[in-house]
Amino acid sequence: MTLDRGMAGALKGIQYACDVARFAKEQLEFEADATQTRVLNGRTKRGLLNCSRQWGKSTITAIMAVHRACFQDGSLTIAVSPSGRQTGEFLRKAKGFARKLGMKARGDGDNEISMLFPNGSRIVGLPGSEATVRGFSAVSLMLIDEAARVSDTLYKAVRPFLAVGGGDLWLISTPYGKRGFFWEEWSKEGRWVKFEVPASECSRISQTFLEEEKTAMGERWFRQEYMCEFVDVGGALFDRSVIERAFTREVKPLF
Repeated sequence: MTLDRGMAGALKGIQYACDVARFAKEQLEFEADATQTRVLNGRTKRGLLNCSRQWGKSTITAIMAVHRACFQDGSLTIAVSPSGRQTGEFLRKAKGFARKLGMKARGDGDNEISMLFPNGSRIVGLPGSEATVRGFSAVSLMLIDEAARVSDTLYKAVRPFLAVGGGDLWLISTPYGKRGFFWEEWSKEGRWVKFEVPASECSRISQTFLEEEKTAMGERWFRQEYMCEFVDVGGALFDRSVIERAFTREVKPLF
């Protein structure tokens, strides 16, 4: 049986809708590694990605956003970052991928950091200010980049965006101490699907470079920035883990 051109194109579209990594390789000219492929193709509703610096998290989130926009007509993707500059960089990557698809990037007319697709889908980037992010609903995909540095207040302000549409939520970050919602969500059991990618598992980062960074940064910062470890903030008299072990629920109060 031979498929005509229209049927073959429709079949390829279905394949791309189901296989994000293949879509990225054949349409966006980005070849994902094994872990990136698991992240992209996992159909994850609630995802936590704890990864090394320079692993490619901004690129992966941009691919997620563009794929969602292309294959869910009229969908809304929200990208949150600690600052407008970081959100703008994310959108720049998304626009670059859209141009590879032959799309001319333009804003949605309402939001400064935004992108409107021909099928009515939108990608909207939000800076790290709780006061300016309200008013969105029925979000299909929410990506919180550098989540460890986003405030708890902002996190609580954007979560309700998912209430109506039942959208997907991803928290993506390099650790930044044992504090904040990213650490809290990572450290407890729950519905999150967790991915951890230290630099030692990234073939694009050489061992020579890592040894140089460890010498330059010191043990504590190296473990945080490259080895995905939630180390305590410098200056504390006791590690947080020591303090937590000092508390127990087994002792009943006297009064």
